[in-house]
Amino acid sequence: MKFLIISLSAAVVSVLLAAGIVMFLVKVLKKGTTHTKGERFLEILSVWIALYTFGGIGYFSIYTRCGDKALEALKSDANVIISEIEKAYLFDGPGTEDVLVFYPGAKVDEKAYAPLCRMLAEKGVDCILVKMPLHMAFTDRTAAGRYRSQYDYAHWYLGGHSLGGAMAASYAAQGDPHWDGLVFLAAYSTAPLPQTKCCSIYGDQDGMMGRDSYENGKQYWPAGATELVIAGGNHAQFGDYGPQRGDGTATITAEEQLKQTADAILKVVNGD
Repeated sequence: MKFLIISLSAAVVSVLLAAGIVMFLVKVLKKGTTHTKGERFLEILSVWIALYTFGGIGYFSIYTRCGDKALEALKSDANVIISEIEKAYLFDGPGTEDVLVFYPGAKVDEKAYAPLCRMLAEKGVDCILVKMPLHMAFTDRTAAGRYRSQYDYAHWYLGGHSLGGAMAASYAAQGDPHWDGLVFLAAYSTAPLPQTKCCSIYGDQDGMMGRDSYENGKQYWPAGATELVIAGGNHAQFGDYGPQRGDGTATITAEEQLKQTADAILKVVNGD
């Protein structure tokens, strides 16, 4: 969540800087002319509307792209078929009963989580990797619900990374629909979660997740929830999008971090 705060702070500074430049240009261009108070108000209002519109478009159009490993993981083979469905990617492996709907982290290309989703699909848990508008999970917090009427899986799981995990938790906290299990990667809930299987995973080198908020969020876990702290893991290695500013330095490979993550998720699904 610290990444989201830093990003929004940077956006505010950028907007204020741009505002100063625009207002200076307006003043220069209008120098020597006279205006009524109403005309001056409309000029200023128009400038600010344009500023926030284009500034917002610029801010949300900038996001972290995925790496080559993620692109490779998006290629179908005889074991896993990947297809684009409504605002998501479907990873369809040999399993037919279980599916995980996954929300990506803030301003991260959703394709960055393809290696994890593919790993799970290969081991029997299909995945629906959601494409969030503006790459921010809060823009479509209830996205997971729309797929339940479209696919006939017996067991549905919900999870996500960072902001995506927080929004998955927020949606699950509503209690409807019911989820057979919840998976949070470097994320926490701010409201009581329904009684269901639950697993929280993070790396001990994570420099982005607020630890105090995480510890406070444990009070909202359902009974029997499990926790995995990956020794040497960090925040960014849950996806393939490169180092993240402010994050800790991982002392294990991304492949090892994903393997431990996938194994923990499979334990939730299999009830181990």
